[in-house]
Amino acid sequence: MNRQIRQLGLAMMLLFALLFARLNWVQVFDSEQLTADPLNTRRVVRDFGQRRGNIVTADGVVIAESVNVDGRFDRQRHYPEGPLYSHVTGYFSFEFGATGVERSYNDELAGHIGVQRFESFFDFFGNGDVSADVTLTLDSELQRVAASALGDRRGSVVVLDPQTGAVLAFYSWPTFDPNVISDTNLDAARAAKEALDEAPGEPLLTSAHRQVFPPGSTFKVVTAASALENGVVTRSDPVFPDVVNYQLPLTEVLLQNFGGSLCGGNLAQSLERSCNTTFAKLGAEYLGPALMIATAERFGFNDAPPFDIPLVADSRFPDHYGIQLGESDQDPPAPIVEGSSLLAQASIGQFDVRATPLQMALVAAGIANNGDIMQPHVVGQVSDAADGALLARVDADLWRQAVGSSVANAIEAMMVGVVESGTATSLARGSLTVGAKTGTAEVNTVSGAEDTHAWVIGFAGQREGEPEIAFAVIVEAVPGQGQQTGGGVAAPIAAALIDAYFG
Repeated sequence: MNRQIRQLGLAMMLLFALLFARLNWVQVFDSEQLTADPLNTRRVVRDFGQRRGNIVTADGVVIAESVNVDGRFDRQRHYPEGPLYSHVTGYFSFEFGATGVERSYNDELAGHIGVQRFESFFDFFGNGDVSADVTLTLDSELQRVAASALGDRRGSVVVLDPQTGAVLAFYSWPTFDPNVISDTNLDAARAAKEALDEAPGEPLLTSAHRQVFPPGSTFKVVTAASALENGVVTRSDPVFPDVVNYQLPLTEVLLQNFGGSLCGGNLAQSLERSCNTTFAKLGAEYLGPALMIATAERFGFNDAPPFDIPLVADSRFPDHYGIQLGESDQDPPAPIVEGSSLLAQASIGQFDVRATPLQMALVAAGIANNGDIMQPHVVGQVSDAADGALLARVDADLWRQAVGSSVANAIEAMMVGVVESGTATSLARGSLTVGAKTGTAEVNTVSGAEDTHAWVIGFAGQREGEPEIAFAVIVEAVPGQGQQTGGGVAAPIAAALIDAYFG
């Protein structure tokens, strides 16, 4: 009997030890993940009626604040600019939790960081205002220009500082008014949320960083960088023949240049003219899968950049093309694989290549910043709401070294050529150095219509100076509207941004 009791006791002790270990694992190692889970509204319940700091733009415009209200709660979150910044601030709802900066900087805004709570002796009694204000890197004028230029067309605008990664404008349409979801009238907030969930265009799902699109010819910047970085071509050699189409390897399929145009030349000329035939051949017969995949991933594909607005989508470059079947007849030869025809299409930003507008802005920023891609961020600093004392500053931080500086500088010069004499001449500004790459990405439709997304990515700066801004603009395809080009549709939006920034 005693032996059985001892065995039972040992078993109970073992189970208790396992339970204790699991509990500690959840509380210590899984705590951050559980806290960040969008379904976890415990913090919102705790914080909803408390003092909460403001969110302001870099130039001092208040875009989120707490106001006093009557009823169950003492305070309610208010967004004076309505939909203009909703995909950055997010909303702060009792029932649906927090999104955007409201979520990622919740502890600072609510005053739950130790340095905020106990700055003085009186803070231990809980009577002081321990909340913090969050200052963004966004420029209010640039944000308004982005919204005005895009209008009511589905799409996104991202503008950032290539030297620091600071985001200067971040706008998507359709958008939404965060005030209606943050209302302390919970029935009204619930009805508003349900209506937005069912609204066409998914306004709560910003396209700037949470949705991916085929980047089209803007991806040729990555293909050109890979070709130069791996030494398979130079800017001037070889000279690709002027052709209308390119026969995809191992198939009878002909890939055409846009509009069936005759196109070719060296690498710089091919980028200016956006020759599908050149870049498809470059990826399939000069580079091959391994080199293309490696370069794409150095630019950030098959990953998501660290960002202080939650839920960034991964941008994708396909990385499976089957077994090698032979070699190309180029010098040096590239492997010909089962999926070489697909690689050719991927090299011009089609097939299964997908990117967020944020990712394509980072591609342009990496070229403009000597091959270094900085970590993007919309928050600049955190300061004490009571006395304005600086609590934290977000410094520039390297995310990726995409290519060497010599390659980046060569691509930068080629993108300037696109503006001077290529597909983006509408961006030319006499007092500025502007570089760009347009893109027209086909969208598969049930009806078979050739609808397209219109893209442009690029950078701009003073003559003889470093680029000061990098940008990406996408205007999404409209079903049944047909083809729209990056140069004709997206570039005018970029032009408005450049004019606003440089005055």
